[in-house]
Amino acid sequence: MKIISYNVNGIRAAINKGFIEWLIQADPDVICLQEIKAMEEQLDLELFKEAGYPYLYWHSAQKKGYSGVAILSKTKPDNVTYGTGIEHMDFEGRVIRADFDKVSVISLYLPSGTNVDRLAHKFMFMDDFQEYITTLKETHPHLVICGDYNICHKAIDIHDPVRNKNVSGFLPVEREWIDTFMSNGFIDSFRHFNKEPHQYSWWSYRANARNNNKGWRLDYGLVAQPLKDALKRAVILSEAKHSDHCPILVELDLNYI
Repeated sequence: MKIISYNVNGIRAAINKGFIEWLIQADPDVICLQEIKAMEEQLDLELFKEAGYPYLYWHSAQKKGYSGVAILSKTKPDNVTYGTGIEHMDFEGRVIRADFDKVSVISLYLPSGTNVDRLAHKFMFMDDFQEYITTLKETHPHLVICGDYNICHKAIDIHDPVRNKNVSGFLPVEREWIDTFMSNGFIDSFRHFNKEPHQYSWWSYRANARNNNKGWRLDYGLVAQPLKDALKRAVILSEAKHSDHCPILVELDLNYI
């Protein structure tokens, strides 16, 4: 099972930059999207169906042109859950889950902390999401939580850890949260296979950051511990350039589940 996660920073803009053609070539079984910035009725759904994804699940924000997550799949899930049941999370369209025979896949778009108010909201989201997942694991132990976490875990995950130590996304409290989250039964699939530095998934549009690889690793495929033996591959697909993020890929061998 090949799963891709991609913060597209606007699905309509990404389509105009060749996203559909790239999707056909990348050929995942499931793709999790974040920051779609569109309602379902604003999209030509036939484009995705013609690309091989007849099963389309959109969880858009109530505010138009903002946030939103989606899951596109080649095969029909057994069940799809929109949101978490926690209002402050769900009206911004930040969590959607698709349950398949052996695996449950979540597309997550964790808030950024762009100002004091949003940082407080981010911390509340983090705490409530941890509680939600702790409960969910009891009934869905084979979780894959893909998405934009808006946090760099360690110094190796950011191009300039010293200058960014007081910037949201690399604050000690944020890093501690994601460290604890992983410690509670999840594997950072990319770091499971790759320990090298300078591996990022987001670059600012400013100062030619992407060409200079001055980036942050904000996007993760966190895989529940019971799936460890099924992990086959995890890579960052930095050649895809439809967004300020790039996609990440996690591949599982379901025969080991």
